[in-house]
Amino acid sequence: MGVGVGVSVAVSVAVAGGQEWGMRVFGHGVDIIEVARVGRMRAEHGGRFLERVFTARELEDCAEDSRLDQRLAARFAAKEAALKALGTGLSCGITWQDVALHTQASGRPELVISGRAGEIARERGIAGWSVSISHTKVVSVASVLAFGG
Repeated sequence: MGVGVGVSVAVSVAVAGGQEWGMRVFGHGVDIIEVARVGRMRAEHGGRFLERVFTARELEDCAEDSRLDQRLAARFAAKEAALKALGTGLSCGITWQDVALHTQASGRPELVISGRAGEIARERGIAGWSVSISHTKVVSVASVLAFGG
């Protein structure tokens, strides 16, 4: 797993009414994973793998879906991408459970950062996250931006 480079970019976005909303991008992470890899891990390690990597809410969001491995792979990629955006990777006492990808009622993905990852994000001034995921039968990909004021 790669670790992100500490680059900061200031972005100013014009919004309706002529107001500007400024934000600072602290990090960007991208990850791609083969869906079959997640399927193999699930087959070889079963519940132990699932409980170590995914939160109960993530497993609930994926339950009863014929595309289970695709959806789990997308969540795994989002976790990896978020940790790259944070600049730590899976180190500094961070666990897989510290990063969760929830599906809102609208279908929009939402990152929830907690535990040690949340502490580090707050220390670094990260106030929010933007995540985009996509998957096919073969691969899942995620892109994550970490931003603050």
